[in-house]
Amino acid sequence: MITRRGLILGGASLLAGCDSLTDSPGLMRAEDAHRFLQRSVTGRAALAREFRTDQRSPLFRVNGTGNPDTPEYNALAANRFADWRLVVDGLVARPLRLSLAQLRSMPQRAQVTRHDCVEGWSAIGKWQGPRLETLLDLAGIRDDARYIVFHCADRFGTTPYYESIDLIDAFHPQTILAWAMNDAPLSVGHGAPVRLRVERQLGYKHAKYVMRVEAVASLASVGGGRGGYWEDSNGYEWYAGI
Repeated sequence: MITRRGLILGGASLLAGCDSLTDSPGLMRAEDAHRFLQRSVTGRAALAREFRTDQRSPLFRVNGTGNPDTPEYNALAANRFADWRLVVDGLVARPLRLSLAQLRSMPQRAQVTRHDCVEGWSAIGKWQGPRLETLLDLAGIRDDARYIVFHCADRFGTTPYYESIDLIDAFHPQTILAWAMNDAPLSVGHGAPVRLRVERQLGYKHAKYVMRVEAVASLASVGGGRGGYWEDSNGYEWYAGI
């Protein structure tokens, strides 16, 4: 039986389409080459290295925003995120609104991986949460979807943080929406209540404080068209594969 996941991970013609960014002309061709070479050498389903729990770093620095500190976020945090809901929408058949309890009740993946920050530091931590694939399957992602956009609670000025990945990374087994770090619920500094872990990319792709997961056909209308806040504001590469 041919499945959508099988086409994404194994169908050459669809993969070629997913690897093309011609719908988002702001993305540099050098990034296309970087992504093509990394996935050609390591394989699209290759796993990032995982470590033993005793290899975790004694200190895991906070990257990016340390606290969204908006009235809306502070109200959610004060109630231990009982009222928080993750929206999954866009090009899906069944839009979702999921509580933190519902995410915790789904099949979970735990992984001990290294976080590599673009600022030059690394740390090893344990992350737990449902695979993004589980949510996309539950929502019924449509055939015209090509990217997944993450809308977040933290802001830079008046601009909410946002990031995106393609379907190859979205369906990768190590791509999870983590609610726990080192066997405890995420702290505010580390992205509570939920952050993205996309283990084969640099740290700025691991969006924190995720509020909405949107399936889209193109990145052209996402922010400035490059697919992420730092990509638009500071010229970071959209594909930050490691």
